[in-house]
Amino acid sequence: MNILLKPIVTEKMTAQGEAHNRYGFVVDKNANKLEIKKAVEELYDVKVSEVNTMRYGGKRKARFTKSGVSEGKTSSYKKAIVTLEEGEVIDFYSNI
Repeated sequence: MNILLKPIVTEKMTAQGEAHNRYGFVVDKNANKLEIKKAVEELYDVKVSEVNTMRYGGKRKARFTKSGVSEGKTSSYKKAIVTLEEGEVIDFYSNI
């Protein structure tokens, strides 16, 4: 089971990474905090001190077009904010 789906690279998460040593990931919906901690430590070779998780439900969206109303739904996901130990850092841009 792949626990870490993708990192969250936004202006807000980059600022938190620089100021508070926190990094965000979109994770598997069934993963718990211990599994997320283990996956981050193994993948990035860092020491994790804290994991916070959030569940986001999908929202219903509607758009009015020439051919009528187009309805849909955004996908739901689970987000994890990982706080690293002092002195540890994750560089998402190292392999570009």
